[in-house]
Amino acid sequence: MTSDLILIDNGHGAETPGKCSPDGRLREYAWTREIARRVCGKLKSLGYDARLLVPELNDVSLRERVRRVNSVCAGAGSDNVLSVSIHVNAAGTGQWHNASGWTAWVAPKASQRSRKLAMLLNAEAVNLNLKGNRSREPFFTGNFAILRDTKCPAVLTENMFQDNLHDVAYLLSDRGQSEITDLHITAITKYLNSK
Repeated sequence: MTSDLILIDNGHGAETPGKCSPDGRLREYAWTREIARRVCGKLKSLGYDARLLVPELNDVSLRERVRRVNSVCAGAGSDNVLSVSIHVNAAGTGQWHNASGWTAWVAPKASQRSRKLAMLLNAEAVNLNLKGNRSREPFFTGNFAILRDTKCPAVLTENMFQDNLHDVAYLLSDRGQSEITDLHITAITKYLNSK
């Protein structure tokens, strides 16, 4: 067991436009908050210090999210903090598409520790056969503020596509939510236990 502090971020807010499946069944803000809550709860039950970065329902700005992460880093030490931001991908503008699959993202100049966590997350997705047709191993790089501007190891996960009918059915199923939760738990604990 480590003394690391794990910050779990969830994508977007209730008022963020366009972040839903074409039929409205999956709302990214609600789905990611549920998964983030489950991930935090399971990590806590395993004895880890896990916290929700954004407990609010509104769309807290990226600037504020980064400020929150870096404030925790200032108090606990950047080497003792880990940030994982949970999202659902989209290929288009409100229509069903065939893009599918799970991906991990790190900043272009990500630390080796960020890259290691992304690889562990990706390996769990591969084990669950979630790669789809838009995935890249071991991770993508993206110039996202929550990755680029935070001072600790940070990874963003895109958990399938909200505009793919098959992916949405999976994400809304009990099996899908359990597997996505466990994917994060397994990779995070492997990462922490190998430090």
